[in-house]
Amino acid sequence: MLDVLTTPLQRLLRERKPGHSLPAAFYLSPEVFEADMEHIFGKHWIYVGVEPDVPEPGDVAVFDIGKASIAVVRDEGGEVRAYHNVCRHRGARLVEDEKTTVGNLVCRYHSWTYDLTGALIHADHMGPGFDRACHGLKPVHIRSLEGLLFVCLADEPPADFDDMARRLGPYLAPHNVRGTKVAFQSDIVEPGNWKLTMENNRECYHCGVNHPELTVPLFAYGFGFAPEEMDEHDRAEAERYGRLLTSRHADWEAAGLPSREIDELDTMVTGFRTERLPLDGEGESHTLDTRAACRKLLGDFTSAKLGGLSVWTQPNSWHHFLGDHIITFSVLPLDADRSLLRTKWLVRKDAVEGVDYDLANLTGVWLATNDQDSHLVGLCHKGAQSPGYEPGPYSPNTEMLVDKFVNWYAGRMAAHVGR
Repeated sequence: MLDVLTTPLQRLLRERKPGHSLPAAFYLSPEVFEADMEHIFGKHWIYVGVEPDVPEPGDVAVFDIGKASIAVVRDEGGEVRAYHNVCRHRGARLVEDEKTTVGNLVCRYHSWTYDLTGALIHADHMGPGFDRACHGLKPVHIRSLEGLLFVCLADEPPADFDDMARRLGPYLAPHNVRGTKVAFQSDIVEPGNWKLTMENNRECYHCGVNHPELTVPLFAYGFGFAPEEMDEHDRAEAERYGRLLTSRHADWEAAGLPSREIDELDTMVTGFRTERLPLDGEGESHTLDTRAACRKLLGDFTSAKLGGLSVWTQPNSWHHFLGDHIITFSVLPLDADRSLLRTKWLVRKDAVEGVDYDLANLTGVWLATNDQDSHLVGLCHKGAQSPGYEPGPYSPNTEMLVDKFVNWYAGRMAAHVGR
């Protein structure tokens, strides 16, 4: 018999069946959602954006994680900093716009003014004993991983970020995120729990039926398959893909592009995975003709035929690094039933829209795929609300990364609340 002091969340963690989807309460319960925000989004490194969101000194970008609003700024020395977006006087929201450019951070309520290092430099009528040095903005931990920005709201963030950066950084560096600009950003409010959005991303079992645009450049074989269930044609295609993967990895690594799989999705606190995968057709980019969408290639690349570097980080992001552009994705929970999916397309900062790239071509594959996935997430959330729902088994051949996401999530929750 379970201890009478066991909490409902601890019981749910104990009752979770490995290799299966989560009990419905993990997707539907407001109490579980609050625990997610406290223990997952409040205590881990969360991907929020890219350095090109704040390209110049004085640029500010605001990111909301639950009830926390975070202002990311680039200071006069070029350093990227993060602060709680709250005035230290009476708590007014300091920056209202998602993006802006400032000289200093000025609260519109009573004009308390902070420089870009967070120091309070002006506060009228506070009397002779008032010490401005004690009322600077509250900092938020922020790290840049080769231009990808991660924040952590905890007092003491997970210490393994450096390990992830050491191993993942060489994969990202050749694509030179810092030398790009945000060509387009799409925000979708998906009608489902954030974990359903993440689970949907972590497999391509559903791709062949639901993503006609994505499966033009992307080989579904790169995300698992069951050879014993294939006909002769499909087995031959899978074998062709396997040979292509082996040869391309050797070629890319010989050219100085790390490509082979690293998988720490459920073995580290700051879980991550990466692998460079071949693309179909011309093999250049995530476009409907599989050719490069932007004429100006990233970094020092001289060819766009570099496959697609896939990067996953727990708990809330995935990314595709191509020779000509980058697509980044973040998932930020809004409530138990809704999640914000934010997608950014990055091109070289000197690329000109309409000259070097066509925006519709650049964004077409993933705008369509995101819309399709949003509908699928909604179907799963509605299904979890049914009294007929019960956790179903994951495919061992195509849903391995879903299983690792759920293992990571359950493990981190148990570490914080007990089991």
